[in-house]
Amino acid sequence: MDTAVWLSDVEARADEKFARPHYPRALDVLFDPGCALCRRCVAWMQHQASYVPLRFVPCTGQEARARYADIPWLGDELVVVSDAGEVWVGPAGFLTCLWALEDYREWSFRLAGPAFAPLAERFFLALSHRRRALAFFFEPECKEGTCSIGR
Repeated sequence: MDTAVWLSDVEARADEKFARPHYPRALDVLFDPGCALCRRCVAWMQHQASYVPLRFVPCTGQEARARYADIPWLGDELVVVSDAGEVWVGPAGFLTCLWALEDYREWSFRLAGPAFAPLAERFFLALSHRRRALAFFFEPECKEGTCSIGR
């Protein structure tokens, strides 16, 4: 293939892609179903109004392994995948989830801005790395009809 033709083709595709912004029409949120904090976050997001449909996919399920096996962070980090195949991981995935929710889109822009982005990233990473330790706050121990959190 002629290099000039190839370069022209790449430039044309780039111009087409960047000429109009692409916004996801749907998002798959891949989460750890074994994590109580993750399950609580999923339950919370399911009760929020959203601009785009959110589909919650357990990262350990057959569907996730079949469709997203090439994503190296699967099972270790929050992963969000758009209908066009774009992938956001960790703090970026968290902000993408906020972006999708009607009441939190403005917060997603604020937290992604230069003033708050480092703080939001540190907060999410600290929470994510300690999610198993924090899970006991979300898994009540019920004995004989009475529940207590984290005994």
